[in-house]
Amino acid sequence: MSTLSRIALALVIIGALNWGLIALFQFDLVATLFGGQDAFLSRVVYGLVGLSGLICIGLLFKPNEDTETAPSRTDRRFSNPNYGTEFGEEPDFKKETTEKKTDRSDDNSY
Repeated sequence: MSTLSRIALALVIIGALNWGLIALFQFDLVATLFGGQDAFLSRVVYGLVGLSGLICIGLLFKPNEDTETAPSRTDRRFSNPNYGTEFGEEPDFKKETTEKKTDRSDDNSY
């Protein structure tokens, strides 16, 4: 997520909290901090929150970068399967067991 997107998201959250305060307690925090609803600074904050909302609309339709660039753990498991012994050739263990038997018979010849 870019820096601009993070700033926009933070301002949208601030705006949402301010609207929650207005709805629940009829208290406008931005107007209280910056000198009323008609004050220049309050209008700037309201405008920035509105622009941030427009930027965040674009975030709704943006594909998730995490899933696009790196496959998840389950995707990696299915994208490159290892068919070692299920469909491939299996090692011949009969040769190894016969070789061990011949080696042991040589050791017992004293």
